[in-house]
Amino acid sequence: MLRLSRQTDYAVRVLLALAKRPLDTLLSTAEVRDEMLIPKAISLRVVAELAKGEFIQTFPGRDGGIKLARPANQINLLQVVERFETNFLISDCIHANGVCPFEQSCPVRLRWIHLQKTITAELENITFEDLRQDALAISNLVD
Repeated sequence: MLRLSRQTDYAVRVLLALAKRPLDTLLSTAEVRDEMLIPKAISLRVVAELAKGEFIQTFPGRDGGIKLARPANQINLLQVVERFETNFLISDCIHANGVCPFEQSCPVRLRWIHLQKTITAELENITFEDLRQDALAISNLVD
């Protein structure tokens, strides 16, 4: 089954927590962890990787924290998935040229390729601004 890693899920949560605030809002990593229920040990790695990937900026120190490095509408789910997932494929046969004797004539491979393109396009189309709007809509329903 196709499954994103826990680290990718936590990265999305961190970015969503930041996207729900105005762009230059600085949050402590503890605030983000508490809000998004992320274990401390994993959050440190995720925050470091998000900073390395230029999704967030980090500010060390007592009054430090993290914030989005660019507007939420300029960050999409595909970018995050590609940063955290080493091999995001629904099937190895998509990119395993020469491994399968049926690869040129396999109808299943053609469907896998189509599904991979569809998933990739959807991930690319979903920005953190979209997710922020969704979070607001859900919050309004619950209230």
